[in-house]
Amino acid sequence: MISQPRMISATLFIVLFILPVYALAMDAAALYHERTCIACHGADGKQPVMDEYPKLAGQAEAYLLTQMKDIKSGYRTNAHSVAMKNVMHLVSDEEIAVLAKWLASLSE
Repeated sequence: MISQPRMISATLFIVLFILPVYALAMDAAALYHERTCIACHGADGKQPVMDEYPKLAGQAEAYLLTQMKDIKSGYRTNAHSVAMKNVMHLVSDEEIAVLAKWLASLSE
């Protein structure tokens, strides 16, 4: 039988750490739309509105994560990064991770 303090600790761990991550993962597609990724990269990350914008669907998760973090921090400064930096300040590091994982899971 599990002691009450252990049960409380396990419940708190789930509520504080597991559920928020799960909720973000469940809402990755909504997050993609809310953070306006759709405006340049297309509804599914496969058909950018301009040829010079990258397709995001199916890219490696680590690559997506690095690119978004580099743009947000200002480390990456090519022509389109400047415009995207204005959007990335709206996206938390946790949301970047969720978006990268979700986009990587999509087929190209």
